[in-house]
Amino acid sequence: MNDLSRYLQVAPEVRSALDAGKPVVALESTIISHGMPYPKNVETALHVEEIIRQHGAVPATIAIIRGKMTVGCTKEEIEYLGKRGLDVPKASRRDLPVLLARGEDGATTVTTTMIAAALAGIKVFATGGIGGVHRGAETTMDISADLEELAQTPVLVVCAGCKSILDIGLTLEYLETKGVPVLGYRTQEMPAFYTTHSGFQVDYQMDSPEDVAAAFRAKLDCGLRGGMLLTNPIPDAYAMDLDYINANIQEALDECEKLGIRGKKITPFLLDKIQKLTGGKSLEANIQLVYNNVAVGSEVAKALCAAN
Repeated sequence: MNDLSRYLQVAPEVRSALDAGKPVVALESTIISHGMPYPKNVETALHVEEIIRQHGAVPATIAIIRGKMTVGCTKEEIEYLGKRGLDVPKASRRDLPVLLARGEDGATTVTTTMIAAALAGIKVFATGGIGGVHRGAETTMDISADLEELAQTPVLVVCAGCKSILDIGLTLEYLETKGVPVLGYRTQEMPAFYTTHSGFQVDYQMDSPEDVAAAFRAKLDCGLRGGMLLTNPIPDAYAMDLDYINANIQEALDECEKLGIRGKKITPFLLDKIQKLTGGKSLEANIQLVYNNVAVGSEVAKALCAAN
């Protein structure tokens, strides 16, 4: 059997919670290094952990630190990631073996956070929004690795839908093909990150953490491959007007095309451009939806532990 300790480091608090059957919620680190500027990124990351604790669960911020998948970053490590910012490479599945072998740092995306969480034994992961099928993917073939990871890794991901810059309809079609259940938390409509409306339906509405936990437990018990997606709408007080945000997204997309930006650079560029176009409103919405998601994720993690 491979010795994972060379590449995986689980914080004592997280390991103790898992061994005791207590709820743990995984968190990504791309939002720290690539999601917002310092020191806002660190302040947000630490507050997210505090919300999870207030809900009776244990937070596990995940990152690659000096060649190890670190599950449960310390405050010092979060500060380190926040200060380095864009100098920390985004680490998806394809990057993981090289970064680990070279002893380098990496900010985990949805994909790599799921991988590390699953290796550590964490079942619930809360984030902002997942990646998906990019607009124009029928010619560019730009499809996020997040979708493939959801199809193969047994982690329940709580998010505010896929990012509004994506093709939501094609993303849902892709997830259906891969057999990934897409649930709506107290909603039938797929939320679209900055807004509660997308015009697309989820597979099933779930009205309580216990309902979600029961469905995920059934999936695990039956040995069904892959994860599950719980989409949780941004609170109405912070939701943005659909037409307004779409107009800003289109302007950002047009500039992205004009500048010839491709690959993993697209999403950070678009989010930064949209933030500037909205005068910071999109950043505040992003922060609030993350706070909302980790609260729901904590309640689901607690219900999942209670169901064991």
